[in-house]
Amino acid sequence: MILVTGGTGFVGAHLLYKLASDKQQVRAIYRNEKKFAIVKRIFSYYSKDSETLFNNIDWVKADLNDITALASAFKDITHVYHCAALVSFEPDKFDLLQKTNIEGTANIVNLCISNTIKKLCYISSIAALGQPLNNVPITETSEWNNEIAHDVYAITKYGAELEVWRGTQEGVDAVIVNPGVIIGPGIWKYGSGSLIKTVHKGLKYYTAGSTGFISVKNVVDSMVGLMQSSIKNERFILVSNNWSYKQFLTTCSKSLAVKAPKKEAKNSILQLGWRLDWLVHKLTGKRRRLTKHLVTALNTNTVYDNSKLKSHLDIQLESIDQAIEETSKLYLEDIS
Repeated sequence: MILVTGGTGFVGAHLLYKLASDKQQVRAIYRNEKKFAIVKRIFSYYSKDSETLFNNIDWVKADLNDITALASAFKDITHVYHCAALVSFEPDKFDLLQKTNIEGTANIVNLCISNTIKKLCYISSIAALGQPLNNVPITETSEWNNEIAHDVYAITKYGAELEVWRGTQEGVDAVIVNPGVIIGPGIWKYGSGSLIKTVHKGLKYYTAGSTGFISVKNVVDSMVGLMQSSIKNERFILVSNNWSYKQFLTTCSKSLAVKAPKKEAKNSILQLGWRLDWLVHKLTGKRRRLTKHLVTALNTNTVYDNSKLKSHLDIQLESIDQAIEETSKLYLEDIS
């Protein structure tokens, strides 16, 4: 049986549809029953029989730091997809990020060891990759540099990867995937879905940087392909296109039939913006929306090399244009 952590999350829900539709025996971990609606909505995008597929999943309520509940979830499990994580770039969430992403992953790894799991797939992020100083494309071998300032999310995802590598030294075969910005439908409150929503409402500005993008379908297909292969103890960058933020926002605007942002948000304004955001947070307690590290990322041109993935898996990478068009269509249907 296959175990999926983070089953009600964005990637987890799409992965569950893939596994359930392939008639795999699947158990999924969740924390809040209210989020079942997200999974059912995502399933409904792809199948008229979504309710049956959902009901075929063995759902277990557990938290990454509840060892007793996790141990129960691991009964009769042979393969694990670890998708559960906390995503936040707010510095004051660092302790919670550590607790969830690093300690939670350590718990999953320890249970994989004690239950002699055949293979573990951990979904990390391009944020956990090393950043070369000479502007060359980033690869799986780019070394993490502790001398460079990293955001709190990146630090904890890197720390979680170290736990997975520890597991490989203690007998657990594993693969790590590092996806870029994941484009796909189903959740519009955060992630790329929130970007689609923001563009639809109207966006005047774009930033000067660039990053890697990939469709959620390609992420899921890559994870399943790697798990079913003989590949072990390797990591893979999951990026299909390296795009500027301007190109991404312009393409989204076209798919949503709204005006594209025409003005570049200058670095000087963004630098002032994150400082004001910090001040508002300190005075009112409101959540951070713009941080120093985020401003740096939005103005940095970063290129990711996906040649390792293409050389190891027979996978057709979907163009981001197509992924944005399909996602935008479903977004418009959902809000209509």
